[in-house]
Amino acid sequence: MPGCSLPSYSPENISKTVQYLKNTYPELSVIQKCCGKPTKALGQVDLLKQRFGSLVQDIKDCEIDEMIVACQNCLNMLRESKEFKTVSLWEIMPKIGLPKELRGKAAGSDAVISIHDSCPVRQETAIHDGVRWVMQELGYKTVEPDCTRERTRCCGFGGMIVPANPDLAKRVMERRIKDMPTEQIVVYCAACRSSMLMGGGKAWHLLDLLWGPVVTKASQPPENVLASPVKAWINRYKSKVVIKRQIT
Repeated sequence: MPGCSLPSYSPENISKTVQYLKNTYPELSVIQKCCGKPTKALGQVDLLKQRFGSLVQDIKDCEIDEMIVACQNCLNMLRESKEFKTVSLWEIMPKIGLPKELRGKAAGSDAVISIHDSCPVRQETAIHDGVRWVMQELGYKTVEPDCTRERTRCCGFGGMIVPANPDLAKRVMERRIKDMPTEQIVVYCAACRSSMLMGGGKAWHLLDLLWGPVVTKASQPPENVLASPVKAWINRYKSKVVIKRQIT
């Protein structure tokens, strides 16, 4: 389950991640659907029950053994429900390993990249460790901000603050960028990446570093697609098409 923001950001990353997982899990199914977290943050209890209930039914219809999720909010929602065994994509990567051709691909990069941890999983050490393992396997040099891992700060996108109080959200985004010891940042949440860009930083999603070109000091990050609802929805549709083609 990739969540909502990631498919809205990059259909290419969805496609390559699905193929990567299928190499280990040949019977992989994929569900691209909202977990209902935004409605929970807004206090829309009835709508939350409706949306999450629909998701649970879809997952049950797939007769799964385990849910693998790439979104930290989806992870928490599914774990809170206790309906399914649920694991983060970033937890399982060290267990199944990276493709041989990716190991050390960035060893010659001159970039030093700051790591931003997602605040919904600030207590999930296995996820933090998994993200750093991936960066090390790729060969990137990384550095930690003072507020990292269990002390990480909100990127400015949490709790639906952007539509509720955009001015406060912008201040939180800019504060988080000031935390970063380097100009270039890696995140493992598409919404966090959008926040880093809106706050004035240069940010890449971890899947960009996995499947995309090597990032150097001179590299510029992909555009902030999530800032355009039209582009985001087009990408979400493209992701659905990609998933259907690869799974069926």
